[in-house]
This record gives sequence, C-alpha cells and structure tokens, in this order.
Amino acid sequence: MKMDTVAGKRVLVTGAAMGLGKLFAERAVREGAAAVVLWDINEAALKDTAAELTGRGSAVPHHVVDVASPEAITEAAASVREQVGGIDILINNAGIVRGNSYFWETRDRADIDKTMAINSLAPMYVTLEFLPAMVAAATEARVLTIASSAGLVSNPRMSVYAASKWAALGWSDSVRIELEQAGHEHVKVTTVCPTYINTGMFEGAKGFLFTPILDQDKVVDTSWREMKNGTPLIVLPWTSRLNKAISGLLPIKLRDLFLNTVGVYHSMDEFTGRDK
Repeated sequence: MKMDTVAGKRVLVTGAAMGLGKLFAERAVREGAAAVVLWDINEAALKDTAAELTGRGSAVPHHVVDVASPEAITEAAASVREQVGGIDILINNAGIVRGNSYFWETRDRADIDKTMAINSLAPMYVTLEFLPAMVAAATEARVLTIASSAGLVSNPRMSVYAASKWAALGWSDSVRIELEQAGHEHVKVTTVCPTYINTGMFEGAKGFLFTPILDQDKVVDTSWREMKNGTPLIVLPWTSRLNKAISGLLPIKLRDLFLNTVGVYHSMDEFTGRDK
C-alpha cells in the first residue's frame, strides 16, 4: 500500500541532530506529521535541531539517547510512548564509521563493539520497541533503516563497518519478509544502501568509477519517497547495483580485479571522517 503523506503520523528519527537524520525530521515536519520525535547522543546539536523545527505545526519531543545502550533505548522508548503514544514511522538512521586501517591494526576493541552496537543492534532494539504496536494497530506504518552499499560488497579498510551494515541489511530485509508472511501488509520495511554521502561522516573517502560522493538531500528525497511507496530495497547509485550483480556472477578473483580496477577497493585509503 502506498502512503501519500505522513500528515497526522507520529515519526521517530534516530541520529536526528544533523546530517540525514535532521533532513528526515525536516521532511516529516514539512509534511504535517503530528509528532516528530528526535533521538541523538549529541545534546547541543539535538537542542538546536529541535528548536529549529518547533513551532511549525508538529510536536517535536527530543531525547538524548545513546543507542549503543539497550537500556537507554528501552528508557527513551517508554518516554516516547508516554508523550505521543505509538510510532507510525520509524527511521533507523543513527550510525558511525571507523576506517582507514586494516583490521589487524585495530587498537581499541571498543571501536568494534560500538560500531556493531550502533549500526547493527540498535536498529533491532529500537524497532522491537515499536514494531509490535505497529503490527497490532493495523494502520499504515513504515520502518526505514539506513544500511549501506558496504553491506552489499566487501571493502577493505572498513571491515567492521561493512560487517555491521551486512548485518543491518540482512536483519531488515528478513523482517520485511516476516511481515509479509504473517499477513501484516500495512507495515512496510524499507532498507537503504547508499554509497558515500556528503554528510561529513565519510570525509576523505573517494568516489569511484561513475560513482561520485552522493548528495545528502537527494538521498533523503529518494529514501523518503520510496519509504512511503513501501519499496523494499533502495540501492544508490545504479553503479552499486551493478557492482553487487557482478560480484554475484564473477569468480572471486575476477570480482576482486573488477572492484579494484574501478576504485571500490581503494575508496577508503584517505578516509579521515568527521572532525571531532
């Protein structure tokens, strides 16, 4: 079923203080959502975003939440239910990236734990807080999870990040199928797999053949539209779909040669990430 608008709906966005999350929240407010709940760990940026969006017709509750903590998720979700009731549209956007080193050069094992907790486990725990009520309500609902093209093909110097996004993609699309099998057609799950985006998170990463760094506004526009349409999987840009198809068809040595030649395997060589 297509959802024409989120007007009157209750929306929750994780990682909402900046980047894609802020843009998703802005679109929800612009479209007339009844409530747009903002979660982020960055308290100062979160307050600024909430202040920008307040007074435009939507309630904008905001919570400082470390989604790496299951306990924090549970506590914040309970507060949301008290404030606005259930959630109709959940946007699992929060994420982190660590890169530009080989796996065996990892100095802090906490980086592994945190990457997996935020990118893989948090979408599961957050969704589990709200999905049962979505299923029971029998009204149109959506779950949108931002994964990555790193969840489609292997990529050196970002092995843990790739692992976390492979997990997120596998979980999200499996839940989609479960909902379809169980006959809950009113809840649609969409997974987005973009390449590098100009949010600052991937500062220093390089685009590769026919694959420039993506514009965040265009990514959000496409994701928002296709989420409402109930599209299962969004892969951006078309070259990522090609790389995935080729990876599935070619023998591994030829796959590696191809992805190395087009630049995928060296796209993280100069990665620095967002300034602290």
